[in-house]
Amino acid sequence: MISINNLTFEIGSRALYDEANWHIKPGDKAGLIGANGAGKSTLLKLIVGDYKPTSGTISMAKDLKIGYLNQDLLSYHSDKNIVHVAMEAFERQNQLHAEIEVLLQKLETDYSDEILNKLSDKQMEFEALDGYNIEFRANEILAGLGFSEEEQKRPLATFSGGWRMRVMLARILLQAPDILLLDEPTNHLDLPSIKWLETYLQSFEGAIVIVSHDRYFLDKIINKTVESRKGKLNVYAGNYTFYIEEKSLRGEIQSNMFKNQQAKIKQEERLIERFRSKASKAKMVQSRIKALDRMEKVEDIDDDNPEVNFSFKFSKPSGRHVVTVEHVSKSYPNLEILRDTSAIIEKGDKIALIGANGKGKSTLLRIVADADNAYTGTSTKGHNVSQTFFAQHQLESLHLENSILQELVNFAPKHTETELRSILGCFLFTGDDVFKKIKVLSGGEKSRVALAKALTADANFLVLDEPTNHLDMASVNILIQAIQQYEGTVIVVSHDRYFLDNIANKIWFIEDMEIKEYPGTYEEYEIWQAKRVPKLEKKVEKKVVKEEPKKEKVQPSDDTKKILLRKNKELSALEQKIAEKEQLVKALEIDLANEDIYADAVKLQEVTRNYNSTKAEFDQLQEQWENLAEEIMTLEA
Repeated sequence: MISINNLTFEIGSRALYDEANWHIKPGDKAGLIGANGAGKSTLLKLIVGDYKPTSGTISMAKDLKIGYLNQDLLSYHSDKNIVHVAMEAFERQNQLHAEIEVLLQKLETDYSDEILNKLSDKQMEFEALDGYNIEFRANEILAGLGFSEEEQKRPLATFSGGWRMRVMLARILLQAPDILLLDEPTNHLDLPSIKWLETYLQSFEGAIVIVSHDRYFLDKIINKTVESRKGKLNVYAGNYTFYIEEKSLRGEIQSNMFKNQQAKIKQEERLIERFRSKASKAKMVQSRIKALDRMEKVEDIDDDNPEVNFSFKFSKPSGRHVVTVEHVSKSYPNLEILRDTSAIIEKGDKIALIGANGKGKSTLLRIVADADNAYTGTSTKGHNVSQTFFAQHQLESLHLENSILQELVNFAPKHTETELRSILGCFLFTGDDVFKKIKVLSGGEKSRVALAKALTADANFLVLDEPTNHLDMASVNILIQAIQQYEGTVIVVSHDRYFLDNIANKIWFIEDMEIKEYPGTYEEYEIWQAKRVPKLEKKVEKKVVKEEPKKEKVQPSDDTKKILLRKNKELSALEQKIAEKEQLVKALEIDLANEDIYADAVKLQEVTRNYNSTKAEFDQLQEQWENLAEEIMTLEA
């Protein structure tokens, strides 16, 4: 599908890629990985033509349809509702719809065969392209990405950046391209939406290239891993877990080759030194020197996973109860978040606060951190609790004129400069990087500085809101090690499941506007949650049968019986209307196929409009029936 041959791309004097090669084949689902700054996003821009290679070629079929999700799409603006924005993916269907409307208007005054034939051709093509279902498909994708029916009616301009990016993702998925290029697609998604996207991409028939730091997400989707490293593209024939194992094996082989070669070089150098001064051995010595010069050197392996060698200190431990939340209620206009809920954070807890966006995770985190006081009830800190709070807005508190190192020295004077440089190294600030001014850093770099500050604070309670955003996999591993070694208490909101699974010993989630707790790891929570899938009615029924097998089923009250009787009558009446309307639709379909009607422009226009309105009424009746049937099932339960 796409062939990358001897690709070189230079930025200034630095070669981001140096004669790199990669061939993307139909059916490939590849994860493009590498450290921040290794050129992953740049490679996607090179593929779509936003950048031009310094040398080498990127070739593909002219008719290859590419769907490209990138962070630049955040700047897209529209006052249309998000369903219409998503439906922009259907360019040909939208064009046909507009042309059909124009032809129908012309038919009011022009009954010529030319207009009729054009209309017929357009309608046939529109139906062949499934044009009548494009709005349904848009609704389905947007719902999977977390938009309610009401939200789908809102203009794109009313949503925040993260939600707008979801709409852009929906539009790209609806294009049904031959290949998807997805740059950090999970950045703005909550856990339910990530799981939905995983399922969607698993069944996607085209090729996929994903840039992501979410290793669980990659493992679920990809069948190849491509590492961007030192200007080359190294292909591994498996998912991310396979890549880790295979890279370790390759590294072990390369390390042994390096050691053997170094031993051989030293042996040759000793021989050369020993006989260099002897004239009789001059030819042999020169031969050995040339052989060493011609030898293809094996490089030693680099350590991509440095270990934390930094002590996260705090001057005094907290009491047993770190935070006590009692009878807390919180709501926004038209949205209730928490209702009379209570919970306790205990010393040593490492809590993952999870759930869908809009359920109140960040709100609860702010209440716990004393950053939100507009609620009823109490949230009380325990004895000797000292807290540090990390969130993306904390970047604003950085001092722009400070260097990175000076920012940490001023904030954590108890730590030595060596210790501070060590933790900065963990977060990818090495060598002279630590002397860069805060004001010249990117958003991701500022985020890493703010996170380093949070971890050097003299605090026994860490409150972290999405700390893994902008971190590459090596940095996430460093953060995991840091929190594992940290002896204080932690509560964190994150959608990175690998991160959560490696740091959490308790899970909090909000259900029915209450804080619920699962006492275990994220993986254990997922297993437990999967067992809760059966409907509550079935669970209750089984419990009643098991505990009181002879007890009769509780009968509905007289009022409920009356409501059920009335609604069942309404359901029967609807069924009758649906049957009648269905017959009418079928009759109109037969009329549309009638050659006599087709030859008469006026009749054809009339029948077409009757068919469209009748079909719409039929669909509406079916929707009413489904809603009413659901109400009856709820009452009977």
